[in-house]
Amino acid sequence: MKPRMFAAAAALAPFLLMSCMLLPPLSSDDLPLENVMPALMAPSYSDGTPPTAERLRDLDPEERAVYEVYRAVNRGVVNVTSVSVAYNWFLQAVPQGGTGSGSILDQEGNVLTNFHVVKGAVRLFITLYDGSNFDARVVGVDPENDLAVVRFDPAGRELTTVTIGVSESLVVGQKVIALGNPFGLQRTLTVGVVSSLRRPIQTAEGFLMRDLIQTDAAINPGNSGGPLLNLAGSMIGINTMIVAPAGGNVGIGFAVPIDIARRVVSDILSSGAVRRGWVEFEPVPIFPALAQRAGIPVTKGILVSRVVPGGNAEKAGLRGGDPSRYLTMGGRTVYLGGDVILSIERLPVWTVMDLLGALESTHPGETIRLEVLRGGQKIMIPVVLAARPPAAGG
Repeated sequence: MKPRMFAAAAALAPFLLMSCMLLPPLSSDDLPLENVMPALMAPSYSDGTPPTAERLRDLDPEERAVYEVYRAVNRGVVNVTSVSVAYNWFLQAVPQGGTGSGSILDQEGNVLTNFHVVKGAVRLFITLYDGSNFDARVVGVDPENDLAVVRFDPAGRELTTVTIGVSESLVVGQKVIALGNPFGLQRTLTVGVVSSLRRPIQTAEGFLMRDLIQTDAAINPGNSGGPLLNLAGSMIGINTMIVAPAGGNVGIGFAVPIDIARRVVSDILSSGAVRRGWVEFEPVPIFPALAQRAGIPVTKGILVSRVVPGGNAEKAGLRGGDPSRYLTMGGRTVYLGGDVILSIERLPVWTVMDLLGALESTHPGETIRLEVLRGGQKIMIPVVLAARPPAAGG
């Protein structure tokens, strides 16, 4: 492009961006999918020739166990292809593709994967082990745990499903197997160990995931949403992210524990959404400057600025601030003198993300205990949880 033309284009850029936001919705049926979905256009493939009995006899017990897991589970791992839309300089719709992995849960075609794999997708496709492709749709998502359930119609075809295991009993050093489609290489197996448990990691959506499984099993782009398995072939986690300063695997990967995913899937399949408990009040995280200005005797915790009239916090006796004493912070009015929540069910809460995390595994109607600072004294207040409004989850 000549300099003059570049200058003109640069001058038009703000208007082009504004125009993109004003464009009418695009019909996904008109997208040129062959430009972004080479995996779906590839020929079918099979498992190859099974190893002979002689070759299997040469394996040690652990190698044999790994092989048996792959043989039993690999056909239950699918490729999830998402198609989203961007616009070029000429305001033309340009499809963009992304791929991840998923685990077939049942014969109805429900597939467990990551939220970030399907986020923003206008079309979704499932590719099975033999290369056959199916349109899919999102059943429900849980950005808080980076999980999603999508569904395709198997049209009466018998599916291989992935067995749901238990993650509560995992120990550091335990052997694990990751299955997925890294870099589009379908149904790749890697082996490692549980490197650590209960790792807290913040998601791209800003949520704090507290209890992730850390593993050194090689996880790369494309593995997202695939299963982390034990040597019995049961899914004990969903591979979700890596620490990769160089853009590839360096032996630090993370998986969502299956115990968390089980509850999320149950809620999504029954109601299309995850139902969590909530305390109906306005939370304000305490920091040293606020504590000093407001005369709060602690520098960490959640200030109850006000309670929702008639809500569960008010019914439980939680006290909001004095309407006659307030500060204005960032355009927000913070009422002073209310209770300070220190912990929920013994989990410290210092930020709003801590609050969300402490309530993550709860349901409406459950009773929880809040540790509250009031008048210099710590007291315990039981609260029957309400349903969390969508805005409270981010």
